[in-house]
Amino acid sequence: MSRQPNNLAPRPAVSSRNGNRAAYRLLVAGLILTGLAIIYMLFRDSIGDQFALILMGILSMVGVFYLFGTITGLIQFHQRSDAHELERIFMDTMPEGTVISDARGQIVYANQAYARMTGVSEKDGMRPLDVVLTTEPAASDAVFRLTNAVREGIAAQEEIRLNGDLAQGSGRMHAPVWYRIKARRLDVNLGYEAPLVAWQIADISDERAEQERFFQELQEAINHLDHAPAGFFSSDPAGRIIYINATLAEWLGIDLTQFTPGALTLNDIVVGSGMALINAVKVEPGSSRNTVIDLDLMKRNGQSLAVRFYHRVHAARDGTRGMSRTIVLNRAEGDDASLAQRNAEVRFTRFFNSAPMAIAAVDAAGHTLRTNARFLDMFSSVVDRDAIDRGVNIDSIVHERDREAFNKALAAAFAGQANISPVDTVLPGNEERHIRFYMSPVTDIGNEGAEEAAIVSAVETTEQKALENQMAQSQKMQAVGQLAGGIAHDFNNVLTAIIMSSDLLLSNHRASDPSFPDIMNIKQNANRAASLVRQLLAFSRRQTMRPEVLDLTDVLADLRMLLARLVGKDIELRIDHGRDIWPVKADLNQFEQVAVNLAVNARDAMPDGGQLTLRTRNVSSREVAQFNYRELPEADYVLFEVEDTGTGIPADVLEKIFEPFFTTKEVGKGTGLGLSMVYGIIKQTGGFIYCDSEVGRGTTFRIFLPRHIEEKRADEQPVVAREKKVEKPADLSGSATVLLVEDEDAVRMGGVRALQSRGYTVHEAASGVEALEIMEELDGKVDIVVSDVVMPEMDGPTLLRELRKKYPDIKFIFVSGYAEDAFARNLPADAKFGFLPKPFSLKQLATTVKEMLEKND
Repeated sequence: MSRQPNNLAPRPAVSSRNGNRAAYRLLVAGLILTGLAIIYMLFRDSIGDQFALILMGILSMVGVFYLFGTITGLIQFHQRSDAHELERIFMDTMPEGTVISDARGQIVYANQAYARMTGVSEKDGMRPLDVVLTTEPAASDAVFRLTNAVREGIAAQEEIRLNGDLAQGSGRMHAPVWYRIKARRLDVNLGYEAPLVAWQIADISDERAEQERFFQELQEAINHLDHAPAGFFSSDPAGRIIYINATLAEWLGIDLTQFTPGALTLNDIVVGSGMALINAVKVEPGSSRNTVIDLDLMKRNGQSLAVRFYHRVHAARDGTRGMSRTIVLNRAEGDDASLAQRNAEVRFTRFFNSAPMAIAAVDAAGHTLRTNARFLDMFSSVVDRDAIDRGVNIDSIVHERDREAFNKALAAAFAGQANISPVDTVLPGNEERHIRFYMSPVTDIGNEGAEEAAIVSAVETTEQKALENQMAQSQKMQAVGQLAGGIAHDFNNVLTAIIMSSDLLLSNHRASDPSFPDIMNIKQNANRAASLVRQLLAFSRRQTMRPEVLDLTDVLADLRMLLARLVGKDIELRIDHGRDIWPVKADLNQFEQVAVNLAVNARDAMPDGGQLTLRTRNVSSREVAQFNYRELPEADYVLFEVEDTGTGIPADVLEKIFEPFFTTKEVGKGTGLGLSMVYGIIKQTGGFIYCDSEVGRGTTFRIFLPRHIEEKRADEQPVVAREKKVEKPADLSGSATVLLVEDEDAVRMGGVRALQSRGYTVHEAASGVEALEIMEELDGKVDIVVSDVVMPEMDGPTLLRELRKKYPDIKFIFVSGYAEDAFARNLPADAKFGFLPKPFSLKQLATTVKEMLEKND
């Protein structure tokens, strides 16, 4: 049942509802008994004593029951408390309208403010707030959200805007009214059907009006700032521009409709070394600092704008850089009277701060008077802007070892000398940065008593020094490579003659002959010398290679047992195979030699044991930049890493490890060709090798081999005859006619005897020209030509091209100590030729000739 809103307060709680009901019943019983007693007194004579006894018994029972109920607390009587009245008065004085309804939507309580807001004072016309607002379309969404929140037990509030107030109806008022509505569920038991829902509504139109007035004033202030005659921007500690006014945006050509706070940085708008001027401002912790900076800004169209910053920077208490706010003046604007002077000042400031070299004006005592932006940028690690403003001594930016030469050059400038040699030095505290100083005297500037005594300019030459060192190293390596290649070529001819002569002697001596061991010793040492020649050729990148498509996972798996024996039991060998390794194209034997050489070097670096890890993985072109290696182009590579936990390599030694004949081992324990050979093999394969090392922590060699992608080309060269690993031919004899062309007499004579001993008819020539003459004499009746590559008058490839003009199907074998690729790329695609690397044995020569003759056309 609805209750009167002005008379109802929240329903009071009692100590015992049943006790109150019992007292009420006793009161009724007492009235009945009092009435019976009055009747008895009036009609005592007619009723009789029996009725009196019955009545007295009933009264006794009632008395005993009342006494028992009072003692046990079953029956209690309370005086009416004023607390509920205070609650009602308090709720009625609240400005917010409050209404409480039960689960059936019936109103349990409503205060006077609610009745006043809804314009209903009669209990029959009172409705819950959610029902009242259902007739307002503007409030339907808010009521829906509040109802859902209350259903889930969540307190919520909404703000709605109606065309009129609730008391008179929204259709009757033209002035809008804002209401704040709150709703929450009351999870208490007051004897009503739970749960109860409390709704509150407040008129916040005045508050909203105040907010709109404040917002309007703020918009006016922003509008004034936007259209101020000066530019303005604010940036965060990272240099991101948070706000920029319309004036500065117009100067720079920035579309404010597309501007996003933080998307633009100071680096995007400041030209040249202007950031050095901004970053040079030092601020004490917990304070702010104002400074004036002249620099250039860059417009969106790429043009520059000369401006002056009134820059204010704040620093937090911990010293970290805080927000900055800057007023920007356009130095191209001003009155006509000062236009020429201002333009001259702007041009000087622009030239001064935009110069690519550091410039400082110094007085006669050597103290700085003024510096440009590049000076602050270059020497910020040595001196700060405050020290420069106070006049720091200019020689403090020069390394101690070069200060004497610097001061002499500066004194010459003070004396007015014109031609002063520059001074090369390094930056104090960072000897990797090289600086070159130039001094210029100031003798006539149109002022007497001028402060400037000299101009000091500085250019960083770090990159130039690096290029000079790289060029010198490259020239040295090239010279050594040419020397090694030339020595190897001549040495190969000597070794070929020795090995073939040894084979001929061995074929005529039995193992029981006393001279047999000596001949065998000669051959073994010749083979050892041949290994050294291969190392020289590997360094000069001219060794013979047989590239093939390799899977490094399989290659390292096959090498595991060999590497384990090489490193020994004190070193733990780990091989981490990458997943789905790409194929590479390299010479299998050469790559195995690289892995073995690096493993042996790692073993020697861990005399007390340690861990050696061989690792492979794919490196995509996107990951190349992460390694930060110079001269490593972006491409797909297979990375092969050899990492040890050894003693490491000092920095001064690390620069020389790939140089030939450089070794840190004891005399007699190293040739110094190991790593240079590795470097040559990797470079000839098309790969790259780098070394990272830390003394006491270990060394890591990283080899990047290009990913091989199969491509079938029409001009692909035919497969040439290759030396077999197992040399057990069934029959090396033959009856063919061979033309042997070799300019080295000892090699030619050994080859002739070797082939004649196998049954071949051999004609010999000392040069390509002589070979052509012999071919004419024989009328082309030659089955195969065996020719050296490098010869006087006519080399081997030229001889083949000349022979093919008359004998296109001639078979040819090239003999050389250099790589096959050095000459094969210039030969016709359909040429039939094989290759035999020097030095070779008698058996290898006969085998190659036999295989080439038996090869199908």
